Amino acid sequence: MATVSDFVIDRLIAWDLHRFYGYPGDGIGGFDGALGRAERDGKDFTYVRPTHEEEAALMATAHAKFTGEVGVCMATSGPGAAHLVNGLYDAKGDNQPVVAVVGQQARAATGSDFQQELNLERTFADVAVFVQTVLTPEHAPLVVDKAVRLAAARRGPAVVILPVDVQELEMEEPGVAHGISRSGVGHASPRFAPTEDSLREAAEVLNAGSKVAMLVGQGARGARAEVLAVAERLGAGIITALLGKDVVPGDVPYHTQQLGLLGSRPSYEMMQDCDTLLLVGTNFPYAEFLPESGAVRAVQIDTDPGHLGIRYPTEVNLWGDAGATLAGLLPHLHQQEDLSWQEGIADGMREWREETTRVAMADAEPLNPRRVFHSLNERLPERAIITADAGTTADWFGHHISLGGEQLGNLSGRLATMLAAMPYAMAGKFAHPDRPVVCTIGDGAFQMLGMNGLITVKRHWREWSNPTFVVLVLHNDDLNQVSWEMREAGDPRWDTAQLVEDMDYAEYARVLGFEGIRLDAPGDVDAVWDRAFAADRPVVIDAVVDRNVPPLPAHVSLEQAMGVAKALVTGDPEGRRVAVEGSRAMAAELFSRVRRS
Repeated sequence: MATVSDFVIDRLIAWDLHRFYGYPGDGIGGFDGALGRAERDGKDFTYVRPTHEEEAALMATAHAKFTGEVGVCMATSGPGAAHLVNGLYDAKGDNQPVVAVVGQQARAATGSDFQQELNLERTFADVAVFVQTVLTPEHAPLVVDKAVRLAAARRGPAVVILPVDVQELEMEEPGVAHGISRSGVGHASPRFAPTEDSLREAAEVLNAGSKVAMLVGQGARGARAEVLAVAERLGAGIITALLGKDVVPGDVPYHTQQLGLLGSRPSYEMMQDCDTLLLVGTNFPYAEFLPESGAVRAVQIDTDPGHLGIRYPTEVNLWGDAGATLAGLLPHLHQQEDLSWQEGIADGMREWREETTRVAMADAEPLNPRRVFHSLNERLPERAIITADAGTTADWFGHHISLGGEQLGNLSGRLATMLAAMPYAMAGKFAHPDRPVVCTIGDGAFQMLGMNGLITVKRHWREWSNPTFVVLVLHNDDLNQVSWEMREAGDPRWDTAQLVEDMDYAEYARVLGFEGIRLDAPGDVDAVWDRAFAADRPVVIDAVVDRNVPPLPAHVSLEQAMGVAKALVTGDPEGRRVAVEGSRAMAAELFSRVRRS
């Protein structure tokens, strides 16, 4: 007898979804049993059970990012379902398609305050583009099909709720009857472009500009050739949003990397000096880094009409896929003959790279974290996947990592949740087991759930065709990003909240059978990376770094500077060291600027 659970599994496979991240429990026991039967029957899927439901949801989100497919996660009722919520909000914030299958108590018990019963439709109502309880066997095809289809179309999480009694009911296909919906499998094409009239209107704006800046986000992934073709035609400079870092190769001379607190000075200067702005597949939220309203003419391209015109007052909005829209736009664009704007951007980027190198090489006690990332950037293997966590790892990732070729990089963007780097790295490895993977994570996030993630790695790493899985732990015994944010707000660091328990992360790796390397000397940095990439097993680099190296943005506001100064004179426990390291970093920057002048 095929059950509803058997049907749901088969239907997900029919939708070409073959990797499920889940955690079991009695609230989804019938479905778990069906998964076991399906595995024994050799059905085309892989089930990965991490150590926590939150990791499962984050892994499903990362799977969507690294493959372009719909990610899938599963959990039991009550607490298991609740644990998924953070990862699903990550999917929502970064516009990623994920389907979550969650258990629920029996239909007759709902509303009775039964053990582990939550109102799951209400729980997921804010995060999901679609949430629905399967009420009968005939109802299951509609719910599953609509969940997958809407997750993909609306770029967000969808939730299928399976009551425990429904999970084991005999499956019945929906018949031809009033009140019955009969659905099928199949996506609509995601490539669509605006009308020719709209494209011509946008081209008139762009052709009139002499200093065009392109701000490109993850929505342009897969459209690299089109992005570069438009930039070459317009003589434009390109800025990538942090989530779109890998869309444009880092070696393109007029690509200035990111904008904002984690961005470059050439990006900031380009945005301040441009006369025309083209936004492609980005929902960049930080208005203070964009031009003054009305100062430039602007065009925006996005697949989500809700994103159009909400970050900057755009003159022309193009609703369409980035690749198809740029390809349609290109024939209407005039070739810019004067390339002095683009060449000036390239010159500024070369100077910025010299400056960031000098800052990375500045002394610190015992080790400058920037230097660790600078060395990694020089050694990152071809086709590598790199993940970063929220916090100062994101700062160093933004400032010092330049992705090229087929390299991929990602992190939790709009939600910026801690601990995502580890499940992201694991999902990247499961999706691409032949690729080297690097996870960069702070010790606070590593202690939160990252250490648990290594247990999942221990279970599976021998299945991977390429064993390279390197975890860089920035060991500074501090919730470092928050400490700096406190200082910028004018408050001294509060040790009771901010200090992280010291431990030996390299020894923890060795306990799990991995290679553990302690790094605490500047002269060893390059050799440690070489050793890690040559290892025949996963590696943890326990990098003991200076927590007082400031994550200086490319443009420091007066308010930020005054806030830090106030914190240092009102009892910050690291005030002297912050002043010393800040002086070193500023001196390195000033030296670079003097050399340029």
